[in-house]
Amino acid sequence: MTSSASSTSGRLPDAFTTPGTSSFVEFLSGYAPELLPGRRPLPSGEVSAPHGTTIVALTFDGGLVMAGDRRATMGSAIASRHIEKVFPADEFSAVGIAGTAGLAIELVRLFQLELEHYEKIEGSLLSLDGKANRLATMIRGNLGLALQGLAVVPLFGGYDLDRGVGRLFSYDVTGGRYEEQDHHAVGSGSVFARGSLKKRWRPGLDAAGAVRVAVEALVDAADDDSATGGPDRVRRIWPVVATVTQSGYLRVPDAQLEAVAESIETERRLGVAGAGEADR
Repeated sequence: MTSSASSTSGRLPDAFTTPGTSSFVEFLSGYAPELLPGRRPLPSGEVSAPHGTTIVALTFDGGLVMAGDRRATMGSAIASRHIEKVFPADEFSAVGIAGTAGLAIELVRLFQLELEHYEKIEGSLLSLDGKANRLATMIRGNLGLALQGLAVVPLFGGYDLDRGVGRLFSYDVTGGRYEEQDHHAVGSGSVFARGSLKKRWRPGLDAAGAVRVAVEALVDAADDDSATGGPDRVRRIWPVVATVTQSGYLRVPDAQLEAVAESIETERRLGVAGAGEADR
């Protein structure tokens, strides 16, 4: 039965019932390539869209922490104060997004579906290296949009079940994949966040200590980068922070983040007060 006959009869097209690849992206590129983000036509001229900003990640003993601020900007204006930029890729990995917000979120959803499809077809989880490579291929498919100024730059990491450690990967707009050691940051505030991570990260951190280091890096980035939003105690807006360990992906509760943000603020206020008294 042909695909057109199948659609007329109400049955699924043959492409959906024919054994094929374990990659959903490869299946979609053959069946309906126009649905892939990188294949869609765009209007000529400059396209204005909200951009996500700063993502940080670091390893600790037994896993990885990834955190993102909640601000999206459009030029010099704040487009959103509540956007989420850190997501579970699957049970044992996380992905954070910087760049064109709409395309980045769509890419994350497609990546989640890619990993779920592989697990259903193969009956097992893809290795962490395999997940990182699949994401690189998807970013490469978005190169045409990146050249038009609609770049997506993710940060990916997770718990390696084979090695028993947290691992972290960064990417460029061409799909280049780079494994990072200990910590990394992407986005407009990444320069300031990386400086903070270098000072605060240390071997032997536990999960709670790593969460504090991640939040402090976002606070430092927000202090110097107008596109990065730090913890907002007035509006009660906190970063999205998640840990990934052998127990899986776990989002850190807002109550814990509020306590961490308050502790950082108190520590810095007392430090400033102490420095002022010392100058007298």
